[in-house]
Amino acid sequence: MDTSSRLGNAATRVLNRKTLVLAILALGGYGLYRHPPIETVGPQQVGIRSNAWTGSVSEVGEGPCLVIPGIHSLRRFPLVDQVYRPTRSAKADGPAPFQSSEGLSIGVELAIRYAIDARSLPRVAKVLPDDVGRDMVEPLVQGVIYKVFTRYTVREIFSTRRQEIQTLIESELKPMLATDGIVLRNVMMGNVDLPPDYREGMNKVLATELENQQMQYTLQLKEKKVQESRLQAEAEKAQRDTAAEAAADEQIIAAKGQEEAMKHVLPFKRKQIEQRELEAEAQSAALIRNAKGTAEARRIEATGEADSRRKLADADAYRLEALGKVNSEQLARDGALIDKHPLLIQKTLADKLSDKISVIVAPPPAAGGFIGQALIDAAHQAPAASNDSGSAP
Repeated sequence: MDTSSRLGNAATRVLNRKTLVLAILALGGYGLYRHPPIETVGPQQVGIRSNAWTGSVSEVGEGPCLVIPGIHSLRRFPLVDQVYRPTRSAKADGPAPFQSSEGLSIGVELAIRYAIDARSLPRVAKVLPDDVGRDMVEPLVQGVIYKVFTRYTVREIFSTRRQEIQTLIESELKPMLATDGIVLRNVMMGNVDLPPDYREGMNKVLATELENQQMQYTLQLKEKKVQESRLQAEAEKAQRDTAAEAAADEQIIAAKGQEEAMKHVLPFKRKQIEQRELEAEAQSAALIRNAKGTAEARRIEATGEADSRRKLADADAYRLEALGKVNSEQLARDGALIDKHPLLIQKTLADKLSDKISVIVAPPPAAGGFIGQALIDAAHQAPAASNDSGSAP
């Protein structure tokens, strides 16, 4: 009885232990299912894994990593640059405008670019809040920029000292963020929103300044034009002087060249003159010889012409003498003929009058009648004689 009860109790204890182990395994499996020990670090992120038992901190890169529930805790931080813009202070009538040294409310568009320093992240990860931009960067930036803007006037903030303000904000903000493992990249300052009254007054002032600057630029431009005209005149004068010097040098060189050339030309000219003199003497001798020859030829020609004229004159005299003898003989014959026939004078006169007149020489009638009556009577007698001879047989 005791033995069986002891065996029963031992079996019960073994069963209870097995049941407890199975329960523990089941609970562990359920816990692993609900909280898997593998988590993933996304791209452009870095993970900081803390060990609750040892208190150690390790950096985990991109990809999966082991995180045991109850022992490890994993925080992810972005490695890319972040930008914080204080939008509440961008307008002069916004909820949190900046204040200038005159006490005027102004709005400034700011952009603060920052990033978490991966090298110091394991050291400062415990103190970094979950939202670094809202819980850490924003308060530091607000405290610095409000303080910086109160050192400058609205005019300086608006126009003349913008770069100086950006540099000052960076120089004050960078070490404060660096202590918390945050790297400040740069501070960019954009539009400055002014109060309406101040903007209107500044526009008038700026318009006046622009007019003054325009006048200054106009005067400077005119002065530059005057300087340009003077420099141009000086350049033209220098150019003319250079041209004159070059022309003078050229003339000097030309004169030297002519002088050098004349050393060779003069002997040549002398030879030409001597040659021309010799040619003139030869030409003069030739002319004299030609003149003598021409005179001799003309003398011979004149002598021949005189001889020929004399011979022609003798021939003409002989011809005239012969003609005179012939004419004298003809006149003697004509005179004898005229003495014998006086009517030839009338015929000759009629022939001289016209070549169309036919002259018939007839003796004058003895009774002193018409000179042609004898011809008419002879004409009448000739037909009658012919008729008589025809009728006679």
